[in-house]
Amino acid sequence: MKDAREDILGLMPHEIVKRLQEMGEQAFRGKQVINWLYKGVISFEDMTNLPKATRKKLEDKYIIGSVKLLEKRISKNGDTIKYLCLLADHNIIECVVMKYNYGNTLCLSTQVGCRMGCSFCASTKQGLVRDLEVGEMMAQVVMANTHIKQTDERGIRNIVLMGSGEPLDNYSNVIKFLRLVNHPEGLNISYRNITLSTCGLVPKMKKLAQENIPITLSISLHAPNDELRKKIMPVASAYSVDEIIEAGKYFFEKTGRRVTFEYSLIDRLNDNVYDAKELASKIKGFPCHVNVIPINEIEDMPYKRSSESRIKVFVQTLKTLGVQVTRRRELGQDIEGACGQLKRSYLDSLDK
Repeated sequence: MKDAREDILGLMPHEIVKRLQEMGEQAFRGKQVINWLYKGVISFEDMTNLPKATRKKLEDKYIIGSVKLLEKRISKNGDTIKYLCLLADHNIIECVVMKYNYGNTLCLSTQVGCRMGCSFCASTKQGLVRDLEVGEMMAQVVMANTHIKQTDERGIRNIVLMGSGEPLDNYSNVIKFLRLVNHPEGLNISYRNITLSTCGLVPKMKKLAQENIPITLSISLHAPNDELRKKIMPVASAYSVDEIIEAGKYFFEKTGRRVTFEYSLIDRLNDNVYDAKELASKIKGFPCHVNVIPINEIEDMPYKRSSESRIKVFVQTLKTLGVQVTRRRELGQDIEGACGQLKRSYLDSLDK
């Protein structure tokens, strides 16, 4: 049965201060609560500089959203940590910390499962279970930040919404999360250090462009034309490649933030030279970036990873045609780093 109390971790700092004042407390008590929340406490009893009566009031009305760590895997070279997390309703999500020279990046989930149906993705195999609440997204950040700071004082500096789920399918919660994680009285993570990945929900992309939230928009394109994209992504039946690119241009015009097109390479399906040439012709003159990603091969899926020679030719073709392109650094393959993989293997182990 769901707890009827509100998750305080999903509230904006000014909302927390107001709630404490409504309880008859002074404003500074709210600021004390905020400070404790982002230190990772999971109980109001641990907020030791608050009077017991105040802690009791909070306990009666609120919960502190948290995720219970089921499993943690660290890659052999230590550059990737994957967390398998249990939610209060016993659903399971994943998040991943990736260590780069410029700082630690957290890839978090925005939904339990996903309904977009992309054929190469493990997180969509069981469909969408439910949206994550704001506090459940924040709980991933706070948990990862707490763990990382035990060995690295820098903590989490960058966030990518690329875990399980389609962020724009959970629009209102994701928008509030973005504003909350950026808030100067909270974790104060710069919008420029946040990337949101979408499979191309055109109306929501345009709506996001109007929010005055200058994050990086990453669009999962994976094909240069509709016919090919429909073989890979069911959402292609709703929005065409041309519509998605136009929405990307609109986002750039409104925010000044360059869009990234994600392109997962599948052996002999979308990795041909003529695919690269067609893609280049579609985005020519648009200040964007293409991020090429060899797919992670997943059990029960028919697709194979492109060969090294085909990857190199594809990337070089785009470069020759004037497209800014990089090959994504692949992290965490030895710990099932792709979204949905660890959860799937964990659930499979329970069935054995």
